[in-house]
Amino acid sequence: MFVRYARSVGPEERHGRRGWGMLVLILSLLFALPQALAAKAPKPPTNADCLACHTAEAGLSMKVDGKQVNLGVDEKKYSSSIHGQMFQCVDCHKDVKTSPHENVPAKVSCAECHAEAQMVFDSSMHAQAATLKNLNERKPTCTSCHGGPHEILPAADENSKVNHKNIPATCASCHNQKFVMEEAGLSSTTVSSYNLSVHGKAVAGGNQKAAVCTDCHGSHAVLGPGNLKSSIYKFNVPNTCAKCHDSIKTEFMQSIHGKALAMGNWGAPVCTDCHGIHTIKKHTDPSSSVAAANLAKVTCSSCHEGVRMSGEYGIEGRRATTYLQSYHGLASKLGSTVVANCASCHGVHNILPSDDPRSTINKANLVKTCGQCHPGANQKFITGKVHIDVPLSADMGSTAIRWVRRLYIPLILATIGGMLLHNFLIWRKKAIAIRNRQHRPILRMNLSQRIQHALLLSSFIVLVVTGFALAYPDSWLGLVVGETFRRWAHRVAAVVMIAVGFYHAYYLLGQREGRKVLRDMFPVLKDGFDIRDNMSYYLGLGDKKPAFARFTYAEKMEYWALVWGWVVMSVTGLMAWFKMGVGIFLPRWSVDVALAIHFYEAVLASLAIVVWHFYQVFFDPDAYPMNWAWWDGKVSLHHYREEHGLDGETIAAATGAEPPEEKPRDETAAAGSDA
Repeated sequence: MFVRYARSVGPEERHGRRGWGMLVLILSLLFALPQALAAKAPKPPTNADCLACHTAEAGLSMKVDGKQVNLGVDEKKYSSSIHGQMFQCVDCHKDVKTSPHENVPAKVSCAECHAEAQMVFDSSMHAQAATLKNLNERKPTCTSCHGGPHEILPAADENSKVNHKNIPATCASCHNQKFVMEEAGLSSTTVSSYNLSVHGKAVAGGNQKAAVCTDCHGSHAVLGPGNLKSSIYKFNVPNTCAKCHDSIKTEFMQSIHGKALAMGNWGAPVCTDCHGIHTIKKHTDPSSSVAAANLAKVTCSSCHEGVRMSGEYGIEGRRATTYLQSYHGLASKLGSTVVANCASCHGVHNILPSDDPRSTINKANLVKTCGQCHPGANQKFITGKVHIDVPLSADMGSTAIRWVRRLYIPLILATIGGMLLHNFLIWRKKAIAIRNRQHRPILRMNLSQRIQHALLLSSFIVLVVTGFALAYPDSWLGLVVGETFRRWAHRVAAVVMIAVGFYHAYYLLGQREGRKVLRDMFPVLKDGFDIRDNMSYYLGLGDKKPAFARFTYAEKMEYWALVWGWVVMSVTGLMAWFKMGVGIFLPRWSVDVALAIHFYEAVLASLAIVVWHFYQVFFDPDAYPMNWAWWDGKVSLHHYREEHGLDGETIAAATGAEPPEEKPRDETAAAGSDA
C-alpha cells in the first residue's frame, strides 16, 4: 500500500513536503545555536566577583598618568550610590568579560548614558579650562562635582556633593584655590565672598530656596559673562535674578534703567551693578552697596557723578557731589539713619524719569514724596532743589541763590581780608615797639646761623604745603597749589633743605663756632634731672625752677629730632625721586615703604614744629609776641638770665663782668642733680 500511496503522490506535492522540512530544520538550528554559543561563552562577572578583588581593604592600586591610584571600592557606599542601585559593574565597564581580567579596563565615559549633559558640558567654561596647560592635572570632570564614580549620590540626598546646600562647598574645592583660579584668570575669593552674602548666609541657615552657584551660573552649561547664551551675560542678568525675584524684575524692566537695557544700552545698570555679584548683602548691612549711607557715595555715584552721563545721554552729572553737599548729604555723612538718600526720592527698582507721571520725582508727586519725611509738605515746600552744593557749586538751584553767592563771596573776602590787614598792621607796630623798648645785648644767633635757619624754615614750609597738596589733591590746598607748580616747588625746596643740611654739617665740624655749638648741644646727665625738676616746678611740686646752660633740654631734644628728621626725609625723598636707580639695588616695594615713612615723618615733623617750636618762639608768655632772635639774633639780658642762667660766659660778655670759672662737665651735672 505504501508503494501504491507513494506512486499516487505527485511531483508538486513531494516538493512542498521537502520545503517544510527544510524550514523546520533551519528553525531548529537557529534556536539551538545561541544555546550552544552561550554554553561555550564565559559568564559575565557579578558585582560580588568584582568586589572580591576591588574591596577598599585590598589595597589594589596602579599608576595612572604617573600617579598611584587606589582601585578599591567601598561596597557600602557603592551600594547606596545612584549607580549601585541601578547597574552592575559590567554595565559601565563593558570591556570586562571575565573575573579576574587580564587587560586594564578602558576609561568609562559618562556620555554613554548622559550624552546630552556631556554635550552641554563640552561647550562650557569648565571644558575650556581643561585645555589650559597648568590646569591639566586639575581639569574639571564629571566626578569633580558629582563625587567619585562609585559614590555618586542623587541630588536629593543631603550628603550629595550636588545637593542644594552643598553646592557652595563643591564649587569652592576649585574656586577657592588661588593658583588654580589665577591660571584661569579668575578670582579665588568668589565663594568666600558668596558665603558672606545674603544668599550664602541663608543657605548656611538651612534655606533650601536661597540661590546657590548653579542657580545663577547653571550646572553643566556654565558660560562666561561674555557669552550671549550665558545666564550672567549682562542683558540676561535680570532674567537670571527673576528666577527668585520675578516681581522685582517686572518692576525693574519698566524703569528707566530697564528700558535702556531693553534697547541694548550697555551703560544701563542691571541687578549686579547695584547689588554686587557674589557680595550681595541686605540693605540694612552697613557694608552693603545698597545701604542708605553708601548709595550716593558708592553705588549711584559710579554712574551719576561723572561727566559721561551728560556727555553720552544728556543727563546731569555731579549728582552725588551736589547731594552730599546738601543738608541731606551732610546729615548722611554724619551718620543719620533717617535722612533721605537717593532711593528715598527716586525709588529703588521703579526709578522713572521726572517727566513720567508715575515717577516719584514728577512735579505732581513731589508733595507725596517729600511728605514721607516732611509731613505737611505743600507746593511751596517742593519748589527748592535737593541737588544743591551751597555755597560753591555752579548748580545753585535758583537765580536768587546765585545772587546771594555773588554778593557774599566778595563780601566775605573783603571783610575778613580787611580784618586781617587791620590787625596785622596793629600787631606789627606794637611788636616792633616792644622790640625797640627792650635792651637786647645778648647775641643768641649769629648771621651764619640765622641764614641757615631762614633757608631751613622757608624750605620746610614749601615742602609741607606742596607735600600735603600731593597727599590730598582734592583738598583746597591741592586745588590752589596746582600740580605743575607743586611738583617743581617741592623738588627745589628739597634740594635747598638737603644743601642746608650738608652745609650745617660742615659748619659744625669745620668752624670753631660750629664746634662749640656741637659741644653745647650734646646731651648730659643734668638734662635728665632738668626735665624732672622743671616738671616738678610747673606742677607745683617744687618751689625752685632749675637753671639751664646755653641750650635747655627742650632745645637739645628739638635739635636732634631735627637732625633725625632731616636724615629720614632726605633718604626717603631721594628714594622716591630716583626710584629707577633705587630699583637696581633694592626691590620695588622698598620705595613704597620709603614713601610711607616719608609721609608719616612729614606729619610728625609738622606737628612738632607747630606744637613744640612755635610755642617757644611765639606762644610762650615770656617771649610773646615773638622771640626776635630768628630775625636779628638778639635777646634781652633778662630773658637770657631766666632761660640760660648757667651760661655765665655769654652773660659776662654782655655785661662786661668777669666770666665765672668753668666747672668740669661732670661737676656741672652733679650740681644739677643736687638742685
